[in-house]
Amino acid sequence: MRIHYLYAHPLEDSFHAAISRAARDGLRDAGHQVDFCDLYAEGFNPVLSAAERRGYHEVPANQEPVADYVRRLMEAEALVLSFPTWCFGLPAILKGWMDRVMLPGVSFKLEDGVASPNLLHIRKVAGISTYGRPRWTAMVMGDPPRKIVTRYFRVVSGGRAAVQYHALYDMNRATEHQRATFLAKVRREMAGF
Repeated sequence: MRIHYLYAHPLEDSFHAAISRAARDGLRDAGHQVDFCDLYAEGFNPVLSAAERRGYHEVPANQEPVADYVRRLMEAEALVLSFPTWCFGLPAILKGWMDRVMLPGVSFKLEDGVASPNLLHIRKVAGISTYGRPRWTAMVMGDPPRKIVTRYFRVVSGGRAAVQYHALYDMNRATEHQRATFLAKVRREMAGF
């Protein structure tokens, strides 16, 4: 499959960089074609401008400011989102990608004020994240990142995409063994994606 891999971490030497390498290795081992989108390295601007918001409903002109990102998403058959959880949410750069790229005419069609799914070509979605706190804390907070990946992307794919989510909770206290185990799990899961 053609996989669009969205990566959202600013540090090249982070544990998340190791996660993205393990995931991409697994995907390539399985023979997938990976379009790696490092939002920080590409200098993606996460801010939805006033002009973009005014033209939000003007399909296809609304896509012009992010045309290459839209093209990459529309060419994909699967999507992987790899990100740390910060303040129980997505990193701003990834949230900004969603605000600016998941537009009418892209992720959904808007007809007579009614939204319908438009990413019907996306067959699989995976989220890979880390949390500084234990899972119970994320659950108390409602675990928004997990819900965005497992619910929102299921909706915009018309329920067609198989969705999986892989998280390492309590990262602040994770041992070297726990981190290595998670990297191996990510590579194995992506090899079977």
